Amino acid sequence: MLIYESKLIGTPILSIQASGPIGQISSAIVDPNGLKIIAFRINGPSPSANLLEVSSIREYSDFGIAIDSIDELVGSDDIVRLQQVLALNFDLLTLKVESKKGSKLGKIIDFTVTPEDFIVQQLIVRRPTFKALVDPELTIPRSEIVEVTDYKVIVRDEEKTIRSRAEKEDFIPNFVNPFRKTELSPTPSNVEEES
Repeated sequence: MLIYESKLIGTPILSIQASGPIGQISSAIVDPNGLKIIAFRINGPSPSANLLEVSSIREYSDFGIAIDSIDELVGSDDIVRLQQVLALNFDLLTLKVESKKGSKLGKIIDFTVTPEDFIVQQLIVRRPTFKALVDPELTIPRSEIVEVTDYKVIVRDEEKTIRSRAEKEDFIPNFVNPFRKTELSPTPSNVEEES
């Protein structure tokens, strides 16, 4: 299952110890080195402890994100790794997307993650004005990303190749429908008629 980052905003943080909500997600902090959400900014009870590391999450569900207690919330100065990523001031949603050949594909407006590890799986790109008349959004899978810089994401192929690969990856059932009529195997009466 994939989750849009925009759907995560406003998700309640549920404390098992407090038996209820203790805050809401206000934004995601993405590490540009691995394109993974490493923490969430929280609107919660304490302005000094307003970050939730992904490693502290017990479960993601339709009801919210479950954590053990309010003690899982930390400040930006508490964890060195968080300080390093926060110092980069990286925001995936402001980046432009280009192909390796320099063709401008658009600007990232959203992305999807897996709820198990919060790794970015797809980029949702708003197309430039003239291209948006035909196709307003483009979905780029993680496998097509070549490089992430401070200002743009560079993808492997041109937009037509990306779109055709996405179409080829559509689900094709690999099971036999028992209710569908199939050709019967030869029976003795059929074999005699062929002779």
